[in-house]
Amino acid sequence: MSPKKLAPAKVRKATKPVKDELVVEPTAINNQALLSDLRELIEQARLKVSQAVNAGLVTLYWNIGQRIRSEILKEQRAEYGEKILHTLSAKLVRDYGRGFSVKSLLHMIRFAEVFPDFQIVSALMRQLSWTHFLSIIYLKNHLQREFYAEMCRIEKWSTRTLQTKIGTLLFERTAVAKKPENVINKEIDELREEDKLTPDLIFRDPYVLDFLQLHDSYGEKDIEAAILREMASFLMELGAGFTFVARQKRIQIGKDDFYLDLLFYHRKLRRLIAIELKYGSFEPAHKGQMELYLRWLDKYERQPDEESPIGIILCAEKSNEVVELMELGKSGIHVAEYLTELPPMDVLRKKLHDAIKLARASFDNKVKPKISWVKKSGGK
Repeated sequence: MSPKKLAPAKVRKATKPVKDELVVEPTAINNQALLSDLRELIEQARLKVSQAVNAGLVTLYWNIGQRIRSEILKEQRAEYGEKILHTLSAKLVRDYGRGFSVKSLLHMIRFAEVFPDFQIVSALMRQLSWTHFLSIIYLKNHLQREFYAEMCRIEKWSTRTLQTKIGTLLFERTAVAKKPENVINKEIDELREEDKLTPDLIFRDPYVLDFLQLHDSYGEKDIEAAILREMASFLMELGAGFTFVARQKRIQIGKDDFYLDLLFYHRKLRRLIAIELKYGSFEPAHKGQMELYLRWLDKYERQPDEESPIGIILCAEKSNEVVELMELGKSGIHVAEYLTELPPMDVLRKKLHDAIKLARASFDNKVKPKISWVKKSGGK
């Protein structure tokens, strides 16, 4: 028999080498989750340590200021106070470093002087650092100091933001600054004790919109477009708690369509806030337009747990007398000017102080009892 022929072996065609695929081992996933947890623990610990150090320093500085102040006041002699400060500073600097210079001790004395109630300081130092307090304690008016301290606590401002707010005269621009002092005190007390924000603490006049970079001729649409482009800066100027909802909000009433320029929501106030932009001066007709929008929003957009919507009319200028006569506050409407360029600070400060003085005088005239010049009828 002839031997069987063996079939030729099949030769496999060479294939392209397959790239190594990334295989995620279960341990890698677990390690990633572990790493994330550890990072969170470290960050939380760092925050707690930072807060504890800050609280310790603020408490120390307040106690030092209070102790020196009581000693100096006891003697009631300026020369004694200056002498004891230099003596104390020299010895403290020698033992503990430059943080206890005469200038630093004066800061501590001022701190204890303008914040005599340590319970208030204790509540504030959870959010405010010593640098925050240094930005506040030399403000001349106690209402300014309390306003900035509480708003900084509520809105969690950085030191830089606080200094910017003070530099742009935020307190003088708020609606509450134009109220009588007892009303301001009441609102700040409620803010401190209940974290209760009111529209008067939030709304301001004027609004500084220099970041929009509007020059020469522009219209309402240009203002709106610039705001949308610079929304982050606009929200910062409005204040913490504002959330953008819509632009050109369609309001359909019967066969007619109306469009609200901007719609926001404020978390602390728990209400919608409508904003209308006006290129020119405020006109009485603007009130009716805003009232219509607010009533529609109240009927169709307001949620059961929300407060009634309120409105802001932003205009290039306004007559305070016209605004006062129309009593817009009763309709939940705030009229404010906007500034596309920040004027010299002295000019702005004078204008704001004049407006505050005029508004408070007007309020005083409203609450004064009316004198009747009609004789009462009766027997002789």
